[in-house]
Amino acid sequence: MAFREFGSVLRKTYQDIQNNHTMAMAAGLSYYFVMSLFPALILAAAIVAYLPVPDLFGKTLNAMQQFVPPDSMGVVRSVLKDVITPSRGGFLTIGLIGTIWAASGGFASLIEALNVAYDVPETRPVWKTRLLAIGLMFVIGGLMVFAAVAMFLGPQFGAWLAAKVHLSWMFARVWPVLRWAISIAFTVLAVELMFYWAPNVKQRFWSTLPGAAVGIGFWIAASYALSQYFQHFANFNKTYGALGAAIALMVWLYWSWFFILVGAEINSELLKAQGHGRIELKEPPPRAVYARPAWEEDKAA
Repeated sequence: MAFREFGSVLRKTYQDIQNNHTMAMAAGLSYYFVMSLFPALILAAAIVAYLPVPDLFGKTLNAMQQFVPPDSMGVVRSVLKDVITPSRGGFLTIGLIGTIWAASGGFASLIEALNVAYDVPETRPVWKTRLLAIGLMFVIGGLMVFAAVAMFLGPQFGAWLAAKVHLSWMFARVWPVLRWAISIAFTVLAVELMFYWAPNVKQRFWSTLPGAAVGIGFWIAASYALSQYFQHFANFNKTYGALGAAIALMVWLYWSWFFILVGAEINSELLKAQGHGRIELKEPPPRAVYARPAWEEDKAA
């Protein structure tokens, strides 16, 4: 793509952010994902209890502290402590359907937001989009867990694995960097799948990479900046009292989803540039049935 065309894509992306009310959509997504966060974590805790990794759920929460504000993680831990019991399997047998439905609500809203970002209508049936939201919840959630696992393994894991399976000492040297590369790769893959499956758009999988890479890059930078801001400058507890940690979580989710939606807007403009302004839907809208007026029937008779 020529520099002039790339500049045109960026200019149109900025216009789309204004016209599609991307900031308002990000605010809506932050609300829906807060409502879905705790059911999803409860479901994840019930599932990972069956995996042969000791305290995998606790280690995943520790890895989340790399991005989520510390006060907000305190809220997450306190809520989960009151909800999750030591007994295994309870959440897999009681209220499973309700938990899955509540946890997938955020992804159902995400499908709508990505349709707006791509400037396409939703022509798929409601039951299909809800099943898609549930599938996205499990796939994206699983990839994010793998990304978290790669982070919490630690620098010493490289030396242990190299000695265990007789790898070169070079692997142990590069592992501290490699684990971050693996974690970021899983995260980018999760966003790519999100962009590929969720919107009602026909596109190639690799065409979603530019927006996913840009969105994740800005998200990591924003998460670090917000973490520093919350720790050293902001004091939400003085302003909002007991709601301070929850407000910090909402702010982090808001900017996270804003940059993800910006990535979707970039992919949308790149797709329009390739298709000369046209985007093909996954499912075309149903054709309207033309009813002949009575006066035409009389004339035909």
